[in-house]
Amino acid sequence: MKQPIGSYPHVLVRDDGRAVVSQAGSVLLVETVRKIGLDQAISAALTPWRRPRAVHDPGKMLVDLALAVALGGDCLADIALLRSEPAAFGPVASDPTVSRLIDTLAASGEKALTAIRTARSEVRRRVWELADDRAPDAGAQVTVDLDGVLVVAHSDKQDAAPTWKKTYGHHPLMGFVDHGPGGTGEPVAALLRPGNAGSNTAADHITAARLALAQLPKKYRRGRRTLIRCDSAGGTHQFVAWLAQRGRWLSYSVGLVITESIHEHVLKIPASAWTPAIESDGEVRDGAWIAELTGDLLDGWPQGIRLIVRKERPHPGAQLRITDADGMRITCFATNTLNRPITGLELRHRLRARAEDRIRAARATGLRNLPLHDTAQNKVWLEIVQIALDLLAWMPMLALTGRARLWEPRRLRLRLFSAAGQLVTTGRRRILRLARHWPWIREITDALERLAPLPNPG
Repeated sequence: MKQPIGSYPHVLVRDDGRAVVSQAGSVLLVETVRKIGLDQAISAALTPWRRPRAVHDPGKMLVDLALAVALGGDCLADIALLRSEPAAFGPVASDPTVSRLIDTLAASGEKALTAIRTARSEVRRRVWELADDRAPDAGAQVTVDLDGVLVVAHSDKQDAAPTWKKTYGHHPLMGFVDHGPGGTGEPVAALLRPGNAGSNTAADHITAARLALAQLPKKYRRGRRTLIRCDSAGGTHQFVAWLAQRGRWLSYSVGLVITESIHEHVLKIPASAWTPAIESDGEVRDGAWIAELTGDLLDGWPQGIRLIVRKERPHPGAQLRITDADGMRITCFATNTLNRPITGLELRHRLRARAEDRIRAARATGLRNLPLHDTAQNKVWLEIVQIALDLLAWMPMLALTGRARLWEPRRLRLRLFSAAGQLVTTGRRRILRLARHWPWIREITDALERLAPLPNPG
């Protein structure tokens, strides 16, 4: 007769372990920081904010905070995770020193934010060069998705206000570079706004687009090779005119609100003018058709604009809207891409939904809640969150392959970063021995092998 198997083994716990490194898998992020020169770039940018005879460098502190957020932290005090492992992360500043830095940067306003953003832009250019054919511009085009994010505030914070979803907090407008179906995405803009900020605010979309373009390599800051996508919140005459302005010539794919005029034109489209929509694999999308609108609807819009409308059977349980027609869900978007079938344009615009994945990753990486009270402080926090998201996008782009490149932050933390290790000192070398039985040890070691031959920053 077999003995029953117990649920869990009973172990004795001691607090006297030595040379044990928790979160040892985070060496992937540390090595990425070193290879791309992020620490050097941020340190150089924040030189004006380093006090004489200061022990801790402001750039190192900011990158430490970003690493803590990338590993799952959601407040300044979570930098203690790094402070407990000096062998892996080096000397880490105390909580009061970190708080003073945030206050100092917040007091400097846009000057400090601009310095941080400029450093991020320089590092981004280097990362894309290192990534080569895995970079988001490998197809000679860069796609930037703009979308709003609702961040709930559980206490009274500066500029927190009721939101359109009847919550209370802030409504940042963010931009993400899309890595395509083989990757994730990286943040390039974060505009902090009150919770009651309007969706169709052209000035905010223009500001966010400027921030996003400034993060791209110079050759992508104007011209048709850069595509700006957004939902109907950005579908205003002023924003579209700004995108198409002479000398800027950006490509765009912008959702539009279904107005009464558009609704009337849709009802007049003959059945023969509707074309079946397609999926990413080229197959016909079941229950969806598209058509192009012409005529007086184009009056008042920039020259070369195309209006494309889609009708689709609502998903089970979806409520019909007043703008829907004949039981079909109606959506519309505008683009200035010519000489391309509307089926491909509609599919390209529909893939804007990947921005929702980027927002989910941002919520899991420090954007679930803004931890500080003042708006100026939370603007600095947003920059820290973006650096953390950059690292979580750049490390897979440079070091991971296959399905692992698509892993979102929560999965990266569970499978890679949480691996334990043992620190061994032999002679003048320190060796980090990772647990051989870890299920994803091969992904970690292979990633480190891919990072190793990358040239060190000059």
